[in-house]
Amino acid sequence: MTSQPPDSPAGTRTLAGLAAAPAAGLRETLLEICSSPAWADAVAAGRPWPDRAALHAANAAAMAALTPGDLADAMAGHARIGTPKPGDATSAREQAGVDGADPALLDALREANAAYEARFGHVFLICATGRTAATMLAALRERYPHDAATEAETVRGELRRINDIRIDRLLDGP
Repeated sequence: MTSQPPDSPAGTRTLAGLAAAPAAGLRETLLEICSSPAWADAVAAGRPWPDRAALHAANAAAMAALTPGDLADAMAGHARIGTPKPGDATSAREQAGVDGADPALLDALREANAAYEARFGHVFLICATGRTAATMLAALRERYPHDAATEAETVRGELRRINDIRIDRLLDGP
């Protein structure tokens, strides 16, 4: 994710700039926050946002309305925990807690990820910002026994938190 498209004016980082952006440009920016087209369209439909809290509320409402397919679209934009996407600064920043982790811990995380993916059919998704590899592994193990419906709602909440952080980062600059 970039903080803004390279050819867009700095003013699009403001709420007013986002609200005034052409529909296609806004959609592109929103898809950098969350890869679900349904989410991006729902958030865009709520503009203008009077304040940051309103944009966060639009995020929450859009996340709550995602179908299982839309949720899969949103998860598709995320790297496996412990394996940030090469060359993706957002992925690396959000998963900085795995940097320098003990190799045995990273192996355990990979094994737990594989078991989770086999059980649920998608990557383990957690708001990794500020978490260590050990706390992410503990959360993965805690969530593994969930039934599919419970885990889908947990993922929805994690995505909402990730989106809120990305929205704030967009508005606050690089």
